[in-house]
Amino acid sequence: MSDPFDFDRESAVTELGPGRFAGLISARWNVGQVPNGGYVMAIALRALGASFAAPARDPLSATAHFLRPAAPGPVEITVERIKEGKTVVTAEARLVQSGREVTRVLASLGRLDAAEGPRFIDAQPPPMPPPEQSLPRPAGMPDIELARRFEQRFDPATVGWATATATAAAARQDAAPAPARAEIRAYQRFVDGRPPDLLSLPLFADSLPPPVFAVLTPGWVPTVELTVHFRARPAPGWLRSQFRTRFVFGGFLEEDGELWDESGQLVAQSRQLAMVPNRAFR
Repeated sequence: MSDPFDFDRESAVTELGPGRFAGLISARWNVGQVPNGGYVMAIALRALGASFAAPARDPLSATAHFLRPAAPGPVEITVERIKEGKTVVTAEARLVQSGREVTRVLASLGRLDAAEGPRFIDAQPPPMPPPEQSLPRPAGMPDIELARRFEQRFDPATVGWATATATAAAARQDAAPAPARAEIRAYQRFVDGRPPDLLSLPLFADSLPPPVFAVLTPGWVPTVELTVHFRARPAPGWLRSQFRTRFVFGGFLEEDGELWDESGQLVAQSRQLAMVPNRAFR
C-alpha cells in the first residue's frame, strides 16, 4: 500500500545494502530550481533512522552541510556509524548525486521519550493572533513550489514587507535601513492533512521566507548549514513558528528558529547559516 501523504512518498528511501540507500528527490519541494534544504535533510534522516534498531533511532540533533545544490532526481545515501554509546548513537549520512556529494548530515540519535532530568524552560510560544485572524500567504512573497505543500498563516505584524505595494517598496530602495526586526511568525501545517512528526521538523524549520526579507529586498539566500535540535514529538495540528535574524555581515546571516505545537510544547529549535548576496536595504 502506498503512503497516503506527499511528504512520506517523496522522502522515502530503499535499502540497497548495509549502510546504503536510494531515494528520489522530488521537484515539488523546490525553491526555484533547488530542492529545499530541510526536505533534503529529512531524506537523510530517513536513511539514518532505518540504519539503527528501534527505539534508539529518534533524531536528537542533526546538522546538515550543503556542499552544493541538490537537484530533483535519484540520490544515493551512505550511512556511517561513528560512535554508539549507551544512550546516544552518532552517525552521518552522505547524499550523492551523479557521483558528487551534495549534502552531509551528522546526527545524534537516541530515545527522545526516555530523557529524564531537571526541567527549566525560560520561554513560551510566541504571541500571535489565532490562525483564523492571521494572514494567508501574502502575494508579495516569492512564488515558490515549496509553498504549495503547506497551509501557512502569518502574523500580520511580521510580514508588512510582503503586504506593501510594489510602488512603496520601490520608493524605499534608496532610503536608509528602517529600524525593523528581521523576524517572521506563522502557523504551519501540511496542506494534505499529514500531521507533523520528528522527521518533518527540519522541513518546517526551513519552509518560511527568510526573516531577513524584513530589512533586505527579497532574493536568493542559500543555506550553508542547518542544525535542528529535536525537543519533543509534536501533537497533531498547527505548528507555531518563530524565526529571527540578528546579524547580517560578511556576506552571511544567522537565523534562529523555534517550533511549538498546538499543546504549547516546544518541539524543535533550529539555527542556520546562509549566504546573503549584496542587495539593497528596504
